[in-house]
Amino acid sequence: MAVTLTDAAAARVKNFLEARGSGQGLRLGVKTTGCSGLAYTLEFADLIEETDTVFEDQGVKVIVDAKSLIYLDGTELDFKREGLNEGFEFNNPNVKDACGCGESFTV
Repeated sequence: MAVTLTDAAAARVKNFLEARGSGQGLRLGVKTTGCSGLAYTLEFADLIEETDTVFEDQGVKVIVDAKSLIYLDGTELDFKREGLNEGFEFNNPNVKDACGCGESFTV
């Protein structure tokens, strides 16, 4: 099982953590919501729980809770800029379908 970061995503997370001044890494997860059932969550992690799985990629700790791991296994997190828009993009091989707006997905 693995969750990885592209070069752009790793650089962006490092910049955020440095500017923030604290944090263990980036916490990725899923929550039940939206028209397709699941949505991604992304936040800084100040604590690593005993039940978390930690992946380290390019010097960044990616922390995933046990419930989310089955949905995120094999996911690559990217960071993209398109015109005035920028944001993280999840490249998840487990996704079977997504809603039209792209906010939620099913596996």
